[in-house]
Amino acid sequence: MLGTPIRDRAAERRATTRGEILAASWQIAHEQGLSQITLRDVAERVGMRAPSLYSHFASKNAIYDAMFADAWSACLEVTNATVARAPRSPRAALKLYARTFFDFAVSDLARHQLMNQRTIPGFEPSAEAYAPAVASLDHLRESLAALGVRRREDIDLYVALVGGLVDAQLANDPGGNRWGRLLNRTMDMYADNLGL
Repeated sequence: MLGTPIRDRAAERRATTRGEILAASWQIAHEQGLSQITLRDVAERVGMRAPSLYSHFASKNAIYDAMFADAWSACLEVTNATVARAPRSPRAALKLYARTFFDFAVSDLARHQLMNQRTIPGFEPSAEAYAPAVASLDHLRESLAALGVRRREDIDLYVALVGGLVDAQLANDPGGNRWGRLLNRTMDMYADNLGL
């Protein structure tokens, strides 16, 4: 039939293989830690030889780069869905935004470390991989501005408060709720400080 686009099966296979490589890399990160990812282990999990990975990723840092983009893209998707159903009350919305990010972060230590800490020596995300992180922060700024939080230092304080609770939770009570239960109180203090 004329006008029907021809599928690029090679590109589809390549995308599928890249997805398998990323999934295998995340599995290793969850089982052994981010720094324990090796090209040999990744290749073994996807059923290829390590040199074959270079046709999909130029280096181990390129795999970390794709993982970084994947993590922030997932975070952006979750936060977009949250903002779409946010309550009208600024205080309630702050609590919902904080809870959403907190739960996303503490649900996956390896992902949080890659997204928010510098645990891989020599790894710096590319501008392309960093784009979803920038979009997430821009979205947060817009969402907070809609609640009346517009000054940069107030946004920075919000990020520090939520991020600090995430870090304390992961470091001291992984799987628990010791710091998670402080989110509402923290957001109330924050809202009181800003007069919301």
